[in-house]
Amino acid sequence: MIKSIDRWGTASVTFTLPATVQATRVAICGEWNGWSVGRDVMDRVGDGFSLTIVLQAGRAYRFRYLLDGQRWENDRDADAYVPNAFGTDDSLVDLTALATLIPAAFPERGKDEPTIEREAKLAAPPGLSIPDLNGLVPGATARVLPVERLDATYYDTVDLRLARSGLTLRHRGGESGPPWTVKLPEDDRGSDLVRREIRFEGPIDQVPNEAADLVLATTRARPLGPVASLTTVRRPVEIRGATGELLAEVVDDTVSVSHDQNPTGWFREVEVELHTSGGQGDRVLQAAVSRLLGAGCEAGPALPKLVRALGEPAARPADVVVPPMPPSATVVDLVRNATARAVAQIIHHDPGARLGDDPEDVHKLRVAARRLRSDLHSFAAVLDPARTEAIRSELGWLGGVVGVVRDTDVLSARLATRLAALPAAEADGAGARRLRVLLERQDGDARTAMLTALRDARYLHLLDTLVDLAAAPPFRKAAAKLTPRTSQRLASKVVQKPWRRVVEAVEALGPDPSDAQLHEVRILAKRSRYAAEAASPLLRPAAARFAAAVADLQTVLGDHQDTVLAEAWLRNAVVGHPEADSTVRRLIVLEQERRHALRAQWPAIWRKANAKKLHTWV
Repeated sequence: MIKSIDRWGTASVTFTLPATVQATRVAICGEWNGWSVGRDVMDRVGDGFSLTIVLQAGRAYRFRYLLDGQRWENDRDADAYVPNAFGTDDSLVDLTALATLIPAAFPERGKDEPTIEREAKLAAPPGLSIPDLNGLVPGATARVLPVERLDATYYDTVDLRLARSGLTLRHRGGESGPPWTVKLPEDDRGSDLVRREIRFEGPIDQVPNEAADLVLATTRARPLGPVASLTTVRRPVEIRGATGELLAEVVDDTVSVSHDQNPTGWFREVEVELHTSGGQGDRVLQAAVSRLLGAGCEAGPALPKLVRALGEPAARPADVVVPPMPPSATVVDLVRNATARAVAQIIHHDPGARLGDDPEDVHKLRVAARRLRSDLHSFAAVLDPARTEAIRSELGWLGGVVGVVRDTDVLSARLATRLAALPAAEADGAGARRLRVLLERQDGDARTAMLTALRDARYLHLLDTLVDLAAAPPFRKAAAKLTPRTSQRLASKVVQKPWRRVVEAVEALGPDPSDAQLHEVRILAKRSRYAAEAASPLLRPAAARFAAAVADLQTVLGDHQDTVLAEAWLRNAVVGHPEADSTVRRLIVLEQERRHALRAQWPAIWRKANAKKLHTWV
């Protein structure tokens, strides 16, 4: 075995077997893959077998080789051999010592938990006086705080990819907490600026690797360097509620801008940053903005300080812009819109997938990759397959890498729900603890593999390719001749073929279809739904109603497949751990009961999706 660890702390182990094992197929089954016989199949290399697997440093893993699905073998170079429950030994690969070899150039840094920042920004004329801010809401009081001086250096690529995409990377002194900050745009609330803020420790002259990693999908490994220095004289006012809780902070900022130590300008703005949420936050923000506008502030677009400082170059469009659908759209317009939207979603959810604080980012990244892959197939009639097929292949790889994390997230949530249905003593017993530990390890391994992939040159090259694809999809020459009417006919055909396959698959089912057969119907239903949703802008509202009905079918069969996978995982988890046997048996019964109920439900949902009134237009 050959072991290595990169600067991120990600371990790689290369497993090898000589040809003398006399096998045609070799799978590595171990604790990291749930002892799967099909996940890690070794490659035939020269006169033997080899496979490199990404694992989590700092722990040891049991494993064995399965030859031709029949014979078990141990690794002659294993770090140790550990008795198993079957009277034989498992091989052990020990990565505990490897964790101490993480390069010193990438030490562990302090990082604050991500926070959501919601603020309104208003332009302030030079002679403005901040009005009395007491009583913004009943019982609220305002208190003027000492003046602060904040010195910030902003980093970006030469072509300002971060600023143009609404991202911020800066080092700022003069305030408490870690000096490095990454701000990621969350959503659009008109005059409000809503961003996820993550802060890091680190010296002023070196961008922390973790911070650079968060913006990697936007920079795509282009060098980061200082693009502006901002000195802010801040006059803050805190707003507290009747019981003393902090509601908001209003800051009057006078900002001086320089580049390469040469002054380039200045501006003044007033920010209202909320520290409360919900309806109370809305009321505080609305009252503060109204009072400030009455005092002479000016409303305008919600722009980060750096964009105001750099002006027009930082306000140019991002690398991916989603074009609107014109009133008389054609398939060409549809493909441009759908392609750019999916690429923008992949890039937008990449930082959240890296952070791991919201499972929805991983889910939405995978959905965007899958949907784009499906759309490129659906509209193959107008696209050059010589270019799109290679992209579809890479999107399949990306969806697979991210999908393992998503599947583990789903399984974790499912296990938590099932354990909550058990008696308290059993839900907190040794069996439940065993299952939680196993899932935590599985999640750690899956995230390690995903992060390694998202930092790899393969992924960055894919992102560059996708950005080019969004800017200029490779249309066939005939696409230019499409009219709105012929585009509608083509869009209808795009939906027709995958739906016909769903119908044929369901009609071929017997009275008691197998789990695998229902899973195949689910896959076909998903493809049909994606095709209908892709075509719906040209066919709405009929296509949208049809897609919603097919989505219901996909959902019930997806839930059914989740019970199948959960039961298989539970049966595998109990092997060699008799303390978990009782808990696992009870959980398996719950999964089987749920599966039985879903089998009773899906035919009615199918009949609704197959109703003639929904798809006579197909």
